[in-house]
Amino acid sequence: MTTISIKRVYEKASSRDGVRILVDRLWPRGMSKDAAALDLWCKELAPTPALRTWFDHRSDRFAEFKGRYLLELRSNPAVPDLVSQIGTRRATLLYGAKNRAVNHAVVLAGYLESYGKLASRKRG
Repeated sequence: MTTISIKRVYEKASSRDGVRILVDRLWPRGMSKDAAALDLWCKELAPTPALRTWFDHRSDRFAEFKGRYLLELRSNPAVPDLVSQIGTRRATLLYGAKNRAVNHAVVLAGYLESYGKLASRKRG
């Protein structure tokens, strides 16, 4: 079973991160490529620009944002590609937002974990 964690991209990389995947559409301010220590940059998994702009990282919009973002993810062809690339390895989704609880990586991590469970049930 794959373990998916989330972490701010500005936090120091760790050997416990596993595959480090930036899931923001925009490159994080002030971050060099070396400091980011990325394995993948999956900007196509980030919310659409319209959804991101509407959300504006407002906690009062998070519940609705989550529903809208999950709809986007269900039709996003990058999801199965990423799940395939991760395989059974540990993965850490990296994001730039300041709020650790109100951001798209929280939603994406939960979705990917559910997606992986559904995929393994279909195979078994």
